[in-house]
Amino acid sequence: GDILDDYLRTDGVWIFTRNKQFYMTNNEKECAEKCEAERNFTCRAFLYTRKKLQCLTLAENAKMSVTFASTDTVLYEKRIYLMQCKRGIGTDYRGTEAKTQRGIPCQKWAEKIPHKPNYTPEKHPNAGLEENYCRNPDADEKGPWCYTTDPAMRFDYCAIPECEDQCMQCNGEDYQGEVSRTESGLECQHWDAQEPHMHGFILKHYPEKDLRMNYCRNPDGELRPWCFTTNPNKRWEYCNIPRCTTPPAVSGLDSQCLSGKGEDYRGRIAITESGNTCQHWNSQLPHKHGWTPDRYPCKGLQENYCRNPDGEKRPWCYTTNSRIRWEYCSIPPCDRTEQGIAGMNNVPVQVPVTEECYRDKGQSYRGTTSVTASGKKCQAWSSMFPHRHIKTPDRFPDADLRDNYCRNPDGDSSPWCFTTDPNTIWEYCNIKRCDDHAQE
Repeated sequence: GDILDDYLRTDGVWIFTRNKQFYMTNNEKECAEKCEAERNFTCRAFLYTRKKLQCLTLAENAKMSVTFASTDTVLYEKRIYLMQCKRGIGTDYRGTEAKTQRGIPCQKWAEKIPHKPNYTPEKHPNAGLEENYCRNPDADEKGPWCYTTDPAMRFDYCAIPECEDQCMQCNGEDYQGEVSRTESGLECQHWDAQEPHMHGFILKHYPEKDLRMNYCRNPDGELRPWCFTTNPNKRWEYCNIPRCTTPPAVSGLDSQCLSGKGEDYRGRIAITESGNTCQHWNSQLPHKHGWTPDRYPCKGLQENYCRNPDGEKRPWCYTTNSRIRWEYCSIPPCDRTEQGIAGMNNVPVQVPVTEECYRDKGQSYRGTTSVTASGKKCQAWSSMFPHRHIKTPDRFPDADLRDNYCRNPDGDSSPWCFTTDPNTIWEYCNIKRCDDHAQE
């Protein structure tokens, strides 16, 4: 494949690093070849300026240094140094995990205290033995390891999760595998192509979503990875990618108190702020909903605990009161500063978080449907591509124009959205009325 496929591209970014080399090259591919051949240091990324045809190979990437905006510059980062997961036994793992599975900090590979190492950067220059990062220089079947800083334990293995090349964790938001056919067997359309389907999902607008080739991806928070198809009669379809058998890596961010919007809250409060008991997430009574643990396995939807799976202002839950669909929960803040912020944001709203239907004209609809009646994906309300418009969140602050969810900010006959198809400005959405017998 293309040498640039091994790099993540970001336009308009400059990275500050002291350890770099300057070259004059004609294009990005030549610059990548310079990075591959670099012997002055381990090349993790390169910068290319189009006007000057200047190439800078870098010892650091954006994870390790400060970045600045720079109009004419393109940053290419080696994917292998951005990966925090391992393939197979992890001999090519180059992530930055630096503690063992027991939480003991790793000893630096170049040091001899407290343990004199058999594997050193000098003896194994191609094994990536930098700093005190977990590595697998001896192809140990149990995966990456390191010498520990505990004198009583010479070495230990590291808890590095499996990469999602062949399977997906959660809803596949981070899936970077190479499946390129849909679940019905249709070949995927390349993301940088506009035929047979025109769309707005291109790498320039979604630089962190890895929209390479025609691989299945999930750039917009769908249930699982999908792609536009090469069949003119089928705009898009989900891909059949199995869930990983190993659980996702524990982020360590699971909080027992309210921090920010509380999306990482994993405490056991199960009562709303007005005293209503929460409905279990795996139950559809008394309220029918789509936020179930099997559909969203990484949102912490256990039991009937208050959670924030959809980016609301703070944790909430459906209630066991048939007359009150949902309410926010009172979660103790992690510090006083955040308590003040939480107090300012304590504004009640009268609309449900997730609905499967709409009432009247749907101006109160606050569900998460983002597909039109003909199957087109919705354009984000804050985006001006592919369609410029004035229905923006700041002009319609009470219309809840979040993400690309179907809404009715202008009193139309039902919820609608702008589409990602340049040939179709807008369409009504695929949502039933609540009093529709078919819905019942």
